[in-house]
Amino acid sequence: MKLSKRYAESVKLIDKTKNYNIKEALELIEKMPKTKFDETVELHVKLGVDSKHADQQVRGTVVLPNGTGKTQRVLVFAKGPKAEEAEKAGADFVGAEELIPKIQNDGWFDYDVVVATPDMMGVVGRLGKVLGPKGLMPNPKSGTVTMDVTKAINEIKSGKVEYRLDKNNIIHLGFGKVSFGADKLAENYDVIMNAIIKAKPAAAKGQYIKSIAVATSMGPSIFINE
Repeated sequence: MKLSKRYAESVKLIDKTKNYNIKEALELIEKMPKTKFDETVELHVKLGVDSKHADQQVRGTVVLPNGTGKTQRVLVFAKGPKAEEAEKAGADFVGAEELIPKIQNDGWFDYDVVVATPDMMGVVGRLGKVLGPKGLMPNPKSGTVTMDVTKAINEIKSGKVEYRLDKNNIIHLGFGKVSFGADKLAENYDVIMNAIIKAKPAAAKGQYIKSIAVATSMGPSIFINE
């Protein structure tokens, strides 16, 4: 596969024989040739756990001090006063059973996060096969199944992100935009890494953090030595 000129120039800036500290890595990203859009800066953390075991799952949420740089569109499943509360709190979409066919049959996914009140989970559960594979299923662990819809919406809109393992025991998530600059990105990075370290399962044996890499959405990976 032929690399783009911009990607090839970015690779030249990285010393493959060394691991960088986070500040050095983010300063390198600032020096890389820019794309026509403001790229997301991604974090990839490989953990020494086995996600097949329930007692070795690593999952949680954290509110980034500088946000993600992305406006999150929130869909809330709620009825009555809770639906009104969600609208007042700034939810982009609010509804109940009437949304099921729109999502199931019409493939409607114009939202980034789904929140539900506990009484609506019977309804939302019918969408498990559709929302689950897209990582959109509300979950009490991520704070998206809750009666406090105002708090959930405010946190999501202000930069709350969820971290979770994939089947290869790696956490992937975006933690800001290139335009944030190294200092703000480093602040976001520290908050996420502290949360992942605190979430270490008691059942995890041996080295917990195997590798950490950061990259822009269109750029090469830079390995971190922490």
